[in-house]
Amino acid sequence: MYRILLTGSNGFIGTYFTNKYAKKYDIQKFSFLHDDFESLELQGTDVIVHLSALVHQMGGASADEYERVNVTQTLRLAKKAKESGVGHFIFMSSVKVYGEEADVVYMETTECRPQDDYGKSKRRAEKELQKMEDESFKVSIIRTPIVYGYGVKANIKNLVELVKRASFLPFAKIENRRSMVYIGNLCHILDVVIQKKEEGIFLATDDAPLSTTKLITLIAAALDKKTVLLYVPFFETFLKIFKPSFHKRLYKNLEVDNYATMERLEITNPYSTKEGIEAMIGGEKE
Repeated sequence: MYRILLTGSNGFIGTYFTNKYAKKYDIQKFSFLHDDFESLELQGTDVIVHLSALVHQMGGASADEYERVNVTQTLRLAKKAKESGVGHFIFMSSVKVYGEEADVVYMETTECRPQDDYGKSKRRAEKELQKMEDESFKVSIIRTPIVYGYGVKANIKNLVELVKRASFLPFAKIENRRSMVYIGNLCHILDVVIQKKEEGIFLATDDAPLSTTKLITLIAAALDKKTVLLYVPFFETFLKIFKPSFHKRLYKNLEVDNYATMERLEITNPYSTKEGIEAMIGGEKE
């Protein structure tokens, strides 16, 4: 049984992974907020799964804070892991390292051009970790779009609450393409990367992107709620002028293609998007 040190274990992804794989792995937990780094012992640990991060903040955290949490803490942990003989370090990253919404499809080999401080910090951490790789220290980087599932917060939770409250929404005929990943599919990739000791860049995403219209339709169906989607002329223009951040998330494309990841790992996603959204609404069945 592999011994794993998991950071960010109380977060959304960490909680799911711990509950799902507690019988498969010997999972040890570490918190940068609550535990003493200097007394952390890593001898006998096979894999570090580093989920702890300062996530993207709509209001914006400072560049220094992103650097401290996402880069400095990550590299301190990786250095200690390598010195302690840990052979595998897995870093949870983000598609924000590629940039922002765009009409191109992001793939594992797409050039990274992060635009905000969060994406830049994740990319710096990636590059420094890759410099540490050698025959005895493998580094795996998993990049994700929006992760959703039971207990999710932020934008997806807000959208679910909006669908719960409103019977009419002005989001008909939106034909954008946005990739998301159900937490069960993400953790399946993570599990296989651990088992196969694969190093390199990996992308996690559901099988197909969704439009905003399709996403709202699936959420409403999972809620068993009748929601009428309306096409309102000039609504998109209004958002573009007065709420550009909302417009970007609702109307722009952010699509990733992880065909190379799935081929390399020889896997398929265990859950459809429909199943993932139903689990997000109704609670995990496992």
